[in-house]
Amino acid sequence: MNPRSSAPQQEESAQQPGKVAARPGLDPANWDDEDPLPRRLSATEAEAFRDQRNAPSPWRVVLVQAEAGAVISLLVGLVFGLPALWSALYGAATAIVPGALMARGATRMADSRSPMATALALLGWESAKIVCSVALLVSAIRVLHPVVWPALLVALAGCLTVYWVALAWRSR
Repeated sequence: MNPRSSAPQQEESAQQPGKVAARPGLDPANWDDEDPLPRRLSATEAEAFRDQRNAPSPWRVVLVQAEAGAVISLLVGLVFGLPALWSALYGAATAIVPGALMARGATRMADSRSPMATALALLGWESAKIVCSVALLVSAIRVLHPVVWPALLVALAGCLTVYWVALAWRSR
């Protein structure tokens, strides 16, 4: 007499263990079936594509930062007085001067021969930009008497926001 187990019998799966289910009609071992090869663009198509993806000039971004800094500084100066105006102008300069330094470095290295040299140069200019920004903020206490920190930081934040606006220009 064979005693039967009280547990229900499990059916074997149609899929073998260790195999990955593939999409119908495609062999999972052949990766070339999944994506078609991209087609080459003609010279005119490539130029049209570049024109669609045109990024704003770094100097244009610095100019718009200066304009935003001037407007913010004038508004702060009208509302809070002359010391706040000078602090806001200094805050704008804390974003504009390092931005101009970075723009100079970015446009200067545009014709670099090596991608590695370009990446290292970009890293160096970005480091110089950060050091310049920190040095300007630290020296604000010695340059401005009195320092109106809220005005300085509002102008700095307003000028740094221009980078996000430049990204929005690029996505158009």
